Amino acid sequence: QVELVESGGGLVHAGDSLRLSCKGSGRPTYAMGWFRRAPGQEREFVSAVTWNGDYTAYADSVKGRFTISGDNAENTVYLQMNSLKPEDMAIYYCAAQSASSGNLQSGYDVWGRGTQVAVSS
Repeated sequence: QVELVESGGGLVHAGDSLRLSCKGSGRPTYAMGWFRRAPGQEREFVSAVTWNGDYTAYADSVKGRFTISGDNAENTVYLQMNSLKPEDMAIYYCAAQSASSGNLQSGYDVWGRGTQVAVSS
């Protein structure tokens, strides 16, 4: 059983930064990802990383502003979000791929409960 707990959300102004954390417990997984769901919209992929560090992926909308990293010793994945925009406002979810799905943007089978990010203009 894998459990994921997100933290680090909050209310910031446009241009500010936030760092989200996702701590996992349980059996090892292959990759960790971040997704987000804005009000009235579908959930979308944000970023992902494999635990061996070989692969990362970013949505075009966050490239150059967000950075994903993992701490194997702490079983924690971070999402550093810089230059936040009002359109980044959403509930951010952490997810885990128990085994490789061949695609870092899909195939996640464990989900956290989410952390809210609000960005004022």
